[in-house]
Amino acid sequence: MSDLYFGTELFSELDRLQRQMSTLFGGFPSSLRSSRLGTFPPINIGATDDTIEIVAFAPGIDATKLDISIDKGLLTIAGERTSSLRHSAESRRAYAQERFAGSFRRAVELPQHADPDKVQARYVDGCLLISIGKREASKPRAITVE
Repeated sequence: MSDLYFGTELFSELDRLQRQMSTLFGGFPSSLRSSRLGTFPPINIGATDDTIEIVAFAPGIDATKLDISIDKGLLTIAGERTSSLRHSAESRRAYAQERFAGSFRRAVELPQHADPDKVQARYVDGCLLISIGKREASKPRAITVE
């Protein structure tokens, strides 16, 4: 029998520490140019055989004031969201304010096979949908055997 005894308090403390560390370090971005959690607008990125699809969740924005650009493999989304409150700031007392208002800029590093000449963007129901075509050389193709 061992002289060491670890009570259940130690294991519950280790579990608590592990949960805290997961919360603290679990939200790191997958790319160095990605941003931390809570950044506006939040985005989803996916791909098909022909395109890279990016959805930016940006409700309450005038689509004509969005600035989308691609430069050196970096997609940048910039714009401004105005406050939804109609009262002047002087006469209003906010008890809680969770909705972001102000200017924003979000940059996403694109894969090398993204073709910056094949970009389409549309704003539908508060979502900015960006579709970027892939270069022809990177698309899957069948090869016939002779």
